[in-house]
Formats: sequence, structure tokens, C-alpha cells
Amino acid sequence: MMFSRGGSGRHARDDRDRSERPARGSARVPQPDERRYGPYDVSEAPSGVERLDLGSLQIPAIPEVEIRVQANPEGNVQQVVLVNGENALQIGVFAAPRSEGIWDEVREEIRKSLFDEGVAAEETQGEYGVELRARVRTADGLTDLRFLGVDGPRWMVRGVFQGPAATEPSRAGVLVECLHGLVVDRGQEAKPVREPLPLRLPKDATDQVHEQQAEPAPPAAPAPPTNGSGPAPRRRPSPRPR
Repeated sequence: MMFSRGGSGRHARDDRDRSERPARGSARVPQPDERRYGPYDVSEAPSGVERLDLGSLQIPAIPEVEIRVQANPEGNVQQVVLVNGENALQIGVFAAPRSEGIWDEVREEIRKSLFDEGVAAEETQGEYGVELRARVRTADGLTDLRFLGVDGPRWMVRGVFQGPAATEPSRAGVLVECLHGLVVDRGQEAKPVREPLPLRLPKDATDQVHEQQAEPAPPAAPAPPTNGSGPAPRRRPSPRPR
């Protein structure tokens, strides 16, 4: 399913097993008054910005950006990818401890996972701190990926760039604006660290998914990995909701 919306604005544990234990090797989570741009916690998000509300994640509506999602028939979102031209940005949001971030740990696990698959990954300094770059082999050939993480209060946003922006961050264009304008609504429910926060389609889009179940389905393309170690999908999903 694809969303492509014009926006009027350019923006702007109690976790069950590790509620207060600092993540080893992680940096302190930036506090709201230190943030010059997002991703924002819902408690600090600027008002007056049109956003697509996916539950735990709210994405600013920017005319040039297509928001592609994969969802099950119940409307639960399993994959979110923002697309602009040749660039794509896959986004995930996860539960984290109250006081410390988890991106350092997650990045090291991604690096080890890639190494186990015979892929060398390089750490570089990016806008949000240390990033990870790798070149992986896919059905379409070699693909460059750039992984970044943003630690927030009890959440972490993980992004994976694909396309020219994977090797040249200056070419990310409006996808960076989307990243700067993301809003995370963590909620108060206790969740295990690293558990994906729940995402859902807006009601009108969920109704369309139900209607489409009665129609013959086209042949399905292989699903991309959901752990951030593979490329973002390049196919166009089902028609945009109304």
C-alpha cells in the first residue's frame, strides 16, 4: 500500500526485563531541550505539521515522498519505506530502556550479522552519530546500505538508506526532512527492550485492505528482510488508499 500526500508545512522499562539498567557501551539519550530537530518524542513534537499517523510513528507529509507500507489484513504495519526518486529510507521503531540508548548495541549486532554473511561493514560519523555502511548482494546485484540509529526516551528509531543517499548523505534530499520530522508515540505500556513498537494503518486504509481481500491477488514478490540487514523494497505496492 502506498501513501503520497501533499503537506502544507515543511517541518517543521518499566520495560519488563531491563527497565532501568543502562545498555552497555551506549551513549546518554539526548534530552528534549537538546534536540534541534527530530525524530521527536510525541511530548516534544512541533504542532501545526500534517503527518500520516501510523500509531507509534507519525510521518510528516511531504509532497515529493511516497510512504510505502506492508501490512497484514488486520491493518498491522510490518514495514515502512519512504521513497523519493532513486532513494529509499526504511524505518523501524523499537522499545528501549528509560535512561540509556541501545543503538550502540544494535549497530554492533548488525555489523556481526553482516560479517557472518561475508559482508564487511564500515563505521562512519553521520548526522546522528555513528552509522554503518555496507554493500550487500541482492537479486538486482550489489546494493549499498547505510544504517543509522536515533535513541530517544524509551525508544529507538532505526533507519536504512538505499540508493545514492547510502554512500552520499548529501543526496538524501527530502528524505532527511522526513527523518527530521518523525514523531514517536511510545505509549506507557511496558515492553521488552528492542520489541518493535506497534504500527497500524489509518482506518480508511484498513477498510481498503479488507475490500481487497475479495479480489484476486497478484503474484507476490519476495518480502524484504525486516531486521534492517537487507535492501528496502523497490516495487510499487497496492493502490493508494482514498
